[in-house]
Amino acid sequence: MALERRAAVALPRPGPETVAALRLAWRATWTSRVLIWAAGLTAVAIWGVSARSHDFDPAGLTSPFGSFGDALAAPAARWDSVWYLGIAGDGYGAPGRPAFFPLYPLLMRAGGWVLGSRLVAGALISMVCLVIALAVLHELTRLELGAGAARWTMIALALSPVSFFLSAVYSESLFLALSGGALLSARRGRWWGAGVLAGLAAATRSAGVVLLVPLVLFAWPRWRDMRPLALVPVGLGCFMAAMVIAGHGALSPFHVQDVWFRHWAGPFGGLRDAGVAAWDGARQLLSGQREHVYFTAAGGDPFYVARMNLMLFGFFVAGAVAVVGAARTLPLAYPAYALAALALPLSYPVGPQPLMSIQRFELVLVPLWMWWGAWLSRHPRARRVALAASAGLLVAFSAMFATWHWVA
Repeated sequence: MALERRAAVALPRPGPETVAALRLAWRATWTSRVLIWAAGLTAVAIWGVSARSHDFDPAGLTSPFGSFGDALAAPAARWDSVWYLGIAGDGYGAPGRPAFFPLYPLLMRAGGWVLGSRLVAGALISMVCLVIALAVLHELTRLELGAGAARWTMIALALSPVSFFLSAVYSESLFLALSGGALLSARRGRWWGAGVLAGLAAATRSAGVVLLVPLVLFAWPRWRDMRPLALVPVGLGCFMAAMVIAGHGALSPFHVQDVWFRHWAGPFGGLRDAGVAAWDGARQLLSGQREHVYFTAAGGDPFYVARMNLMLFGFFVAGAVAVVGAARTLPLAYPAYALAALALPLSYPVGPQPLMSIQRFELVLVPLWMWWGAWLSRHPRARRVALAASAGLLVAFSAMFATWHWVA
């Protein structure tokens, strides 16, 4: 009994600030998810799903529950969810799968064994990680910028135009929780925790290894604090070793990017391609005709491609503004991390759409949201308009995603 009492006394208890952050995170999560599910289910009820849905999910991995259950799952399981469900089910044997890092599908497999459904497990993991990620983001922003900025940072991320990815069967919320936790641990001087969390992030997404940049800057010049940071590349190294054992090759997670037409364009070389694509998109729309196509490489309706490239360029510009804002507001480690992480998609653009998925890359970059939350806290008049516009885009994109129309 005495031993049990001592153990109970030794257990750390969350402080009132942590409890308050978790409550705020839960509130932001469920209110924004109600909006997403309402938009997605309404869109499916009115318009149904794209006739090409079977082409993207021929095995029906995202629709295993029958008509009613599949409709409920629509806002959570589309597009890349098929890849994660396939990996969680039978590993990396199929072409293209090494592009998706293993930690999230491994958790899905374990959760599926308990719950009886890998899809339900994946959505539940994402939802739990979203609450944790928002609470971590709140604490990190509060430390750097104050409580007001922390509150609006969390709300802005929950209502961001593509935040539906954070509760879908995607790895975004897991990565956001791990990367934010690594930054928070470093900010508090807990270097082993920072190294472990960043290593797990590197096993979740390719950008995880970039966390070395802010963690080294946080630790500089205390060399002793940098020793735990050797754990950061371990996640990536374990994945590469597993690929060798499976016969795919150590660099297969990177070589397989050719499937999505990504190519090396030099450091930030995709910026030129992005500018050309946006300019050609504007010319296509202003021409008012489809006969002459201004793109050197494009598939489908040229007006659709033009609108998509212009939208992606708009997201890029918003992200660039946020990087500059973070550089003016936050310590160097934060904007350096954002810039290094964005260097990956901007140096490996996609041929027809150079900025493809840029919204998702920006979605998980903590410094961008910290600056945006701080800006919103200082501009109450603009805040309501900005958040309403963001929520409106979230509704529209959630409806597109649920009906199998490409968003990012």
